[in-house]
Amino acid sequence: MLDFTIVAVYFIVIFIVALRGKVQDNGSADEYFLSNRNLKWYSIALSTIATNVQGYQFLGMMGSAYLFGLAQANLEINAIQGILIATFIFVPIYLKEKITTITQFIEKKLGKKIALFYSLSNIALFATITLGAALFWGAYAAEMVFGEQLSILHPNRIVRIAILIISLGVFSAIYTYYGGLNAVVKTDIIQFIVLLLGGAIVCFISINELGGWEELYNKTPEKMHLHLPSNHPVLPWTHLLGLFFLNINYWCANQSIMQRAIAAKNISHAQSGLMIGGVLKYLMAIIIVIPGIALFGILGDSFNEPDLAFPYLVKTYLPIGLKGIVLCGLFASLMSTIDSTFNSLATLWSVDIYSKYFNKKATDYEKINSGRRAIVFSLFTSLLMSMILLYLKFDSPDTAFTHTLNNLRYYINCGIVVLIISAILLVKPKIKLILIAFILTIPTNLFLQFFYPELNYFLRAFIVIVLGLCIVFSSNLKHLNSFNSLLFSSSLKNTILGLILLISLIMIHIIFH
Repeated sequence: MLDFTIVAVYFIVIFIVALRGKVQDNGSADEYFLSNRNLKWYSIALSTIATNVQGYQFLGMMGSAYLFGLAQANLEINAIQGILIATFIFVPIYLKEKITTITQFIEKKLGKKIALFYSLSNIALFATITLGAALFWGAYAAEMVFGEQLSILHPNRIVRIAILIISLGVFSAIYTYYGGLNAVVKTDIIQFIVLLLGGAIVCFISINELGGWEELYNKTPEKMHLHLPSNHPVLPWTHLLGLFFLNINYWCANQSIMQRAIAAKNISHAQSGLMIGGVLKYLMAIIIVIPGIALFGILGDSFNEPDLAFPYLVKTYLPIGLKGIVLCGLFASLMSTIDSTFNSLATLWSVDIYSKYFNKKATDYEKINSGRRAIVFSLFTSLLMSMILLYLKFDSPDTAFTHTLNNLRYYINCGIVVLIISAILLVKPKIKLILIAFILTIPTNLFLQFFYPELNYFLRAFIVIVLGLCIVFSSNLKHLNSFNSLLFSSSLKNTILGLILLISLIMIHIIFH
């Protein structure tokens, strides 16, 4: 009963905070989509990382940490690469151009057709795969950990998950619908604190059961390496090459991530917020990866279902009350991603499509309503996708549908990396050449996957992106921006913080090699 009381209080608090951030009918489009471009650094930091963390990370990544150790942390800590590039190259340009969506920047540099394709691709991905997978995995994770407690919803497990999916999706859509980015950011701040607290509880409990932090080295020395051999079947050190480029896509060209920086009060707040977010990624790496390694130290290799590492730790070692906080943390990781995606999708539709192609003289009221209709529509498409994923999961438990969906998304992402790097680096880009390079990334990816199936995905992505960039730059080398002209820091403080982050990342790789 105590656990459910904690959960109830959590939802009430979120709802109240969201209502306080409600945008009135006479509010401006900038207020709804960009919180009047007045976000401060702490809001940017907390909301961005809350959006980044998803429910599946506690399941999949913790289970992978049990199997592969510290190498799994690369997916968290190396986000700092993308964050630093976004901070000192992309965000200054975005703010200088005073854009609302990344599409507007792409249109200015690469033309209307490429921009339209970029926007429609992102809208389609957000409305289906991104939202559907986030809803499914968040609800699935919650039910896996708290199935017994949640049986009050329905005795059938599948029905319980479906109820969670619908309830959490509708709840997130409602406060995003009315409050826009302001409500999203305010609730994200609370949700980040909650998910960090929940993750920290699991981390410290697992370390305590292991016997202390020093036992990580004593009992699991083979797991304390960031770099695995190049012939490792899952996480060879070479995956870092592809990860570098994919981080550019996620942290520099993703509307749901960049929207907070674009909405910053000024460039200083944007840069400070993103870099503090980079510091928080270190914390997320600890609370997600370390418990998995600790569980290996506790049980050895006798644990046959690594994906159940997180549920096992919670069910076995956490007392009543703390379980409620962890459940809130799971819900927070889901809702912070969902609400941000809803808001970004609404922005892309209203600004890039509705106001540009359907109603060029749209008032702010019409723009906001258009965005709200997009949220309602995407709620239905995402619920449909999540139910499809639910059916596939229980119809074929061993199916790799999630991996397949991610691969489909990543095929497009490789091309987007080529587009965004071309837009940034080239003064006078040759549009046709860039379009050819973008289109070729998809068949090249398929070719490599078919003829070299053993090739690690990240390495495959690296090869595809490099080949695409070689095509682009083959006749564009005379039109490159100088590296110095691309870098911009708003203050010495931010420059120093950026250098500290970069040096810390390098040192971590050296120490835990």
